[in-house]
Amino acid sequence: MDEGGARIGPKAAEDEVPQLSGRSKGLSLRAVLPNAITAAALCSGLTGVRFAISGDWREAILAVIFAGLLDGIDGRIARLLKAQSRFGAELDSLADSLSFGMAPALILYLWSLQDLPRVGWFACLAFAICCALRLARFNAQIDTDVQPHKSAGFLTGIPAPVGAGLAFLPFYLWMATGYEDFRNPVLMGIWMTAIAFLMISNVATLSWTSIRPRRNVRLELIGVFGLLFAALLQEPWWTLAVISVGYLALMPLGIMRYARIRQQRSNAELPREPFDVNHLSG
Repeated sequence: MDEGGARIGPKAAEDEVPQLSGRSKGLSLRAVLPNAITAAALCSGLTGVRFAISGDWREAILAVIFAGLLDGIDGRIARLLKAQSRFGAELDSLADSLSFGMAPALILYLWSLQDLPRVGWFACLAFAICCALRLARFNAQIDTDVQPHKSAGFLTGIPAPVGAGLAFLPFYLWMATGYEDFRNPVLMGIWMTAIAFLMISNVATLSWTSIRPRRNVRLELIGVFGLLFAALLQEPWWTLAVISVGYLALMPLGIMRYARIRQQRSNAELPREPFDVNHLSG
C-alpha cells in the first residue's frame, strides 16, 4: 500500500487502473492465495533453469511457460478476493524479473549461446537487464495519473512474460523441425537482444482491453480459441511458434491504432478559433 492509498495487486495486468481505498492494516490472510501463486510462478521459472542444467530442454521451456500462466492469474485472483497490496505488487515484480528475465536468459545460454560465450553472455545480460528495467519502469509509473498508453487501453513495450515467450521462438522452431540452424548462437544472440529492446521500448502494444471483437464474430472467436487449445495439445511447438509470429505481426496494428487515437485526442484538444463578426460584415 503506498502513501496515497492506491491498492495494487500482484502487478496484475499493466492496463488496469489501481483502485483507491483507505489505509491497509497489513497483509490479510486472503492475500496469501495470490501471493502463493506468485511464489509458485517464481519456483516454476527457476525450476526451468534446473531442467536446462541437466539438458532437459523441453521441460525447461514448459516450466517458464507455466510460470507465465500463473503470472496471468495471480493478480486477477487478488482483485477477485480484494486482496491487492503493495507487498503483492513488489513480490510479483521480483518474481517476474527472475522467471521471465534471468531464467530464460540462462536457459537459452545453456541451449545455444554458450557456444559463443563472450558475446552470448552479453546478449543474456541484455535480456535480463531489460526485463528488470521494464518492471522497474512499471513500478515507478504505477501511481502516475498521466499514462497515455494505459489510458488508451495499450501497453508500453512488450510485457515481460510475452518477451520470454518470444525469446523462445527459435527453440520452438528447433523442436518442431529439428533444423540445427535455429540453434545458431549468433542468430540467437541477435534475436534475444532485439526482444530485450522491445521490452523497454515506448512502442504501444495491444492489451486485452484494446482488443474488442464485434458481437457477430464472438462465437467464431470462441471456436478459434478452442481449436488453438487443441492444437497446443497436438502440436505444441508449432502452435507456440504460430502464436509468437502472430503477436509480432499484430504489433504494427497496435502502433497504428494508438497513433490514430493520439491524433484524435490532439484534434479534440486544439483550441477553436473565435468567431469574427467583423469578418462577416466586411
